[in-house]
Amino acid sequence: MNRLAAAGFTLLLALAACGRGPASVDEARILGADGEPGNWLTHGRTYSEQRFSPLDQINTENVGQLGLAWSYEMRAPRGAEATPIVVDGVMYVTSAWSIVYALDAATGEELWVYDPEVPHERGASACCDVGNRGVAVWNGRVYVGTLDGRLIAIDARDGSKAWEVVTVDQSRPYTITGAPRAARGLVFIGNGGAEFGVRGYVSAYDAETGALRWRFYTTPNPQGPDNAASDAVRGQALATWNPNAGAWLQSGGGGTAWDALVFDSETDTLWIGVGNGAPWNREIRSPSIEGRNNDNLFLSSVVGVDPDTGAYKCHYQETPGETWDYTATQPIMLATLPIEGRERRVLMHAPKNGFFYVIDRDDCGLISAGSIATQTWARGVDMATGRPIENPEARFISGTAIVLPSPFGAHNWHPMSMSPQTGLVYIPVQEMAQDYTADSAFVYRPGRWNTGTAHAPLPGDRATQQAVRNSMQGFLLAWDPVRQREAWRVELGSPWNGGTLATAGGLVFQGTLDGRFRAYDARTGAQLWQFDNQAATMAGPVSYSVDGQQYVASLASYGTLFFLPVGFGIADPPTEPVNARVNVFRIGGAASLPERTLVRLETPEPPSITASAGAIARGAAIYSQFCSVCHGAGAISGGVLPDLRRAPSLQDAGVWRDTVHGARAANGMPDFTQWVSDAEAEALRAYVAREARTLYAEERAR
Repeated sequence: MNRLAAAGFTLLLALAACGRGPASVDEARILGADGEPGNWLTHGRTYSEQRFSPLDQINTENVGQLGLAWSYEMRAPRGAEATPIVVDGVMYVTSAWSIVYALDAATGEELWVYDPEVPHERGASACCDVGNRGVAVWNGRVYVGTLDGRLIAIDARDGSKAWEVVTVDQSRPYTITGAPRAARGLVFIGNGGAEFGVRGYVSAYDAETGALRWRFYTTPNPQGPDNAASDAVRGQALATWNPNAGAWLQSGGGGTAWDALVFDSETDTLWIGVGNGAPWNREIRSPSIEGRNNDNLFLSSVVGVDPDTGAYKCHYQETPGETWDYTATQPIMLATLPIEGRERRVLMHAPKNGFFYVIDRDDCGLISAGSIATQTWARGVDMATGRPIENPEARFISGTAIVLPSPFGAHNWHPMSMSPQTGLVYIPVQEMAQDYTADSAFVYRPGRWNTGTAHAPLPGDRATQQAVRNSMQGFLLAWDPVRQREAWRVELGSPWNGGTLATAGGLVFQGTLDGRFRAYDARTGAQLWQFDNQAATMAGPVSYSVDGQQYVASLASYGTLFFLPVGFGIADPPTEPVNARVNVFRIGGAASLPERTLVRLETPEPPSITASAGAIARGAAIYSQFCSVCHGAGAISGGVLPDLRRAPSLQDAGVWRDTVHGARAANGMPDFTQWVSDAEAEALRAYVAREARTLYAEERAR
């Protein structure tokens, strides 16, 4: 529901009277965004989504004088992933649970807050935290996709709801975490949920009325046409799947378009980044048939469609027969580049699989592909066919394969940027390995995590856990897209580093997992400035100006995917929730953040549970299969959700069992009744209690 304070309303009227209220944004205005560099009108500032700010008041000479101008505490903990939109002195930004905020961009004063009141049980369907990557603004309205699958139009003047539509079958585990895009009087939105078993698609809604205009499904319907724009290529896609067998017939195949949607006015195309398969393991999802194509279109592809009708135009599949969770949903960037003596209209893409692609925007032809990270799944791309040169053993048909990149990807959702001054693309890159083993006992579990892979529980000794953590590396990479080679890199130590912003001041801004927000020289990578944001800074920064003053904005929070399954004390997360913040900087800023207080709970003495080694091993396997993705590998929480080693329910077998069997479903804890028996719940408790005793002893020894 809308929350409009009287003071905020008065301030909004004053801003409107001064010409700084919510203004009309349409396609012509976004196309002319370079003519008003003080605003950030759409997700990547312009439709090209290069995330380059033409502002140069903050530059390599004076960036050392950058200070905090203001900070705003959001109303929710968990991951803050949004790119702020700034229009005529008003910032529109989102936090976890799809809450939308309108703030005075010069002072941080709250104008209004819109809370769509997402039911928290929907969090059980979110693979990667309950974040939201932002809004679209169009003709005086602010559009947000909600975690439970709604698209809502909000009046930019006062935060009241204009309309809402349900974009998904809410009985299925669909979610929306991505930002909508607006063009042609339409609002485009995709969805997520592939791991849980859904079929992906992109929809276009009338910006004024909310009426559905078209829909394009990214996996084919084996039962028949959908009466959708994708029907025209249903046969082409279906010919690349096993039509008679595989878990995809139940799951829908995945292919969710949960992030990248880019409008291309030059070629009249909407570019869609398509996600992974459901389940991940292709041989479970769509068992191979000798002599039949099993590429599984349009998984892990960039697909171009007509923005007015959704009609298919062309595609390029980056990972044919995807089996490693190598999504192609990562940010897509448009440009015109000089290639082999002529100007080419291209899209640039750095998906999870570790390659950097330059693709022709006119026909989806591959122009070049370079490796930006260590890869063991493939040793290159065959330019004659456009296909990866695969390592056959990486497909884990039998046994276990240790593969790079991992499902976290060499590059994930964190935005990359490009500077026309240097010609370089600035990419957050990471290197982590993953063990993939085919799950011989796979059973499709509707609404639960379905990957078709089996993972061994993390070893309990701390030395091994530390070694796993130390093997994870991240770096900021400056990449030459024409020559497909590295220009420079900055080693960051920990992975999961944040989105980037390039500016005409010769700077690149980026946040890190440990909360450092930094500015680098765009030509050399030399660090010129840093600030302690006090929490992980993962979202894409933006720059804008108000009354001639340039600002740089970033979001800081504990949350996002990395803090769920990967704990190990990374970034020293608190044991109690800490709300996300918007931190905004200007030259000479003298504000300060509140003193950071990370609340730490002592571990209560764990219960003594009599259990055999076999029972504890079974509990460890159950934890790895059902619990680790949210509560952390090895029962070590990343700080987003409760650390089960400290959970009060651990003390009581009945309370623990009831929790596993749905007693806290309204709080987002899934009901595992169908999959975990009473005896298995107790084995799970015995395993967590063993880990709790280790933690308890460590704390007492300090």
